[in-house]
Amino acid sequence: MADLQDELHTTAEAGALDRPEPFGAFEPLVAEAGTGPRAEAGGEAEIVAGAAGIGDARAAGAEADPLTRARALLAAHPVADGYSGLARALRHLSWYDLENGDSAVDTDVPRLREGHVGALFCSLHLPDGLVGGRAVGATLEQLDLVRTVVEAHPEGLRLAHSAAQLTDARNCGRVAVLLGPAGAAALDDSLGILRSLHALGLRVLTLSGVSWAGENGLTRFGEEVVREMNRTGVVADLSGASDATLRRALTISKAPVVCTRSAARALRPHPANLPDDLLVALGAAKGLCLVPLTAEQTGPSVRDVADHLDHVRDLAGPECVGLSGTYDSGAAHPRDLADAAGYPLLVAELLGRGWSETDLALLTWGNLQRVLRTADFTARAVRLRREPSTARIAELDG
Repeated sequence: MADLQDELHTTAEAGALDRPEPFGAFEPLVAEAGTGPRAEAGGEAEIVAGAAGIGDARAAGAEADPLTRARALLAAHPVADGYSGLARALRHLSWYDLENGDSAVDTDVPRLREGHVGALFCSLHLPDGLVGGRAVGATLEQLDLVRTVVEAHPEGLRLAHSAAQLTDARNCGRVAVLLGPAGAAALDDSLGILRSLHALGLRVLTLSGVSWAGENGLTRFGEEVVREMNRTGVVADLSGASDATLRRALTISKAPVVCTRSAARALRPHPANLPDDLLVALGAAKGLCLVPLTAEQTGPSVRDVADHLDHVRDLAGPECVGLSGTYDSGAAHPRDLADAAGYPLLVAELLGRGWSETDLALLTWGNLQRVLRTADFTARAVRLRREPSTARIAELDG
């Protein structure tokens, strides 16, 4: 098995396909999928959608204000938001209308459109203390809730399970909704449950809060979980995991790992934020740090969030930084970033700091696409040589 793992060097190849063209290079497109110019990425014909208005903004040149430029850029490269607590927020509401807007939550279709959000990862995380069968059942209920919500809002939302489906949803004018992250407790120490959750659409799993992924790092069973995640295409989330777990996961995973809610510990000493050496290691492994828009982790202002994005980009590289709104998670948010509509203000701040349009396109859309595509590519390669694991925690860690 070690030989197989060593042979799978997929991240660099897939990642090399995802660097976007410069902002001004995109041509106007028709709205529907299946027509118009195409850009080849990862072996898939990918329609470069949402570029209307770019020519006008470009014509204004340096005189265009940063907010106008930000909106034009986001029309071509919308935000792929790495974490939303919408499922848990909706569980407490007897009635809601995301299509026309709902003030009871931070996220609805009008604000997603105003913020140019093209994809949303819906968290299936559970309240603390749920374990075993209760954790499995509660995760399935949240997964079912997300599916029900998407089906009830077909004009605005569309369920997606892959990078290709994410792009298809965007081309059809829908916000792609992906399932995950879920907590590791949802597996109840069973690799069969991992495969079942993947079959139901789960795409991200957080490796923390369980005996096999603790302060001392991954146990032998924990390592087997990561290998089986590589085989199925479930992406490992290391936000909230111990530093030892993160280091070991970076070593053994042949697919990119992500930190769905982690900023820079050097700027703000929050336990979920990453120290500089781990940011460097994450970048070297072509992982992805999704910086959360929360006052507790990144600070009370747009400038504070931008400082973290600058820091992560400088250490991990422009291909290893993304965005995580963490809306509807119960967290307080920076001023002017109170809900999903605020992304243009953040992008405008980054433009004012000299971020290139290429780096911004990676930040908002390209980097998360690369991770999803590489995870699928790795899974196809691993499945050719590795059967589904039947390992049990008692056999490996007993």
